[in-house]
Amino acid sequence: MLAWIIRCLLLLAAPIAALFVSRDALNFGMFEMLVAIILMVGVVLAAAVWSLRRKSAAPDPAGK
Repeated sequence: MLAWIIRCLLLLAAPIAALFVSRDALNFGMFEMLVAIILMVGVVLAAAVWSLRRKSAAPDPAGK
């Protein structure tokens, strides 16, 4: 399951990294991993913000 998530992130990261570095460059893999890490951090931040917004929008069960 984790391998699928990593594969999807690298699938998204490759074209983004190719905008900045040629795919033939020796350091393309490094830039691809950097972009994948940035994407992962963005996904985690979005999930955290969404979770916090859901908790704050939930009605108070005590009715206060």
